[in-house]
Amino acid sequence: MKVFVLGGSGFVGGHLIRRLSAAGHDITVGTRYAQDARHLRIVPRTTISQCDPHDLESLTQALEGHDVAINLVGILNERGFGGKGFRRVHVDLVERLVIACEAAKVGRLLQMSSLNAGQGESHYLKSRGAAESLIRTAVDSGQLQATIFQPSTIFGPDDSFVNRFAGLLKISPVLPLARPNARFSPVYVGDVAEAFVRDLEDPDSNGKTYTLCGAEVWSLKELVEWVRDQLGLRRLIIGLPDFLGRLQGLVFDLVPGKPFSSDNFKSLKIDSVSTDNGLLDLGIQPWGLSQLAPTWLESGHRQARYQKYRRLARRGDREEP
Repeated sequence: MKVFVLGGSGFVGGHLIRRLSAAGHDITVGTRYAQDARHLRIVPRTTISQCDPHDLESLTQALEGHDVAINLVGILNERGFGGKGFRRVHVDLVERLVIACEAAKVGRLLQMSSLNAGQGESHYLKSRGAAESLIRTAVDSGQLQATIFQPSTIFGPDDSFVNRFAGLLKISPVLPLARPNARFSPVYVGDVAEAFVRDLEDPDSNGKTYTLCGAEVWSLKELVEWVRDQLGLRRLIIGLPDFLGRLQGLVFDLVPGKPFSSDNFKSLKIDSVSTDNGLLDLGIQPWGLSQLAPTWLESGHRQARYQKYRRLARRGDREEP
């Protein structure tokens, strides 16, 4: 099968493309910046195609000759305010992609969305829900066959979730947390990639929506404390009341890169958990965070200790007469 992937140069994309290749599919990674995807050139049966997904003509040309499109494009924060950035990435792009698929005769789309899409107050979740509505309308009209995936927070060795907290814990003796009791079912990136691949092989998946959750449920504070303990650090984790958490989001709105935002705060008001798990429907037994994350967190901890011993040894050499 010839598979076109948008967002393939990102965290999930790298894992998915390797899994698609292992399954024997031919993959084209569509990207505006081919240099960002250069690490994927070594993956067998993978081609990098420079195109502008926000330009309908460019996107249509890139899609021609493919059997299925996969959209992994998404952002957790916008550069500005008011939701315009989220709408451009999550809604406008999907609208063009649906039109381009029809024009290029690509009859199937797999869409990465989010658990709780369309719920709550955050622009992130609202825009995810609006994109899903566009896709379901196309499915109902017979314009397209599509499957939607709604993962909880995705974790893996190269994620920006667990590793971000690990980085913050290494540099800060005190870590204040907004919405400390918010709950997650972190899902392993390898399980997410497997879900996409298995769906490709399912002729009856049109119109389905799969929630993707891991085997464990954590509160945010429990998760961060666990990461701290895995790193062998002594750090104070403080759960903030909502009025301070909201203030924290407003302050970080002004920080370059927005490590946290008021929109993130609004997303955290809805627990990222589900009583249904599409992984089980696809025959996948999900991993839990505590089962896999120690393999890279503890490795990093050992490496840090090794570097510390080396510095101490060098310092000792200098102090000898």
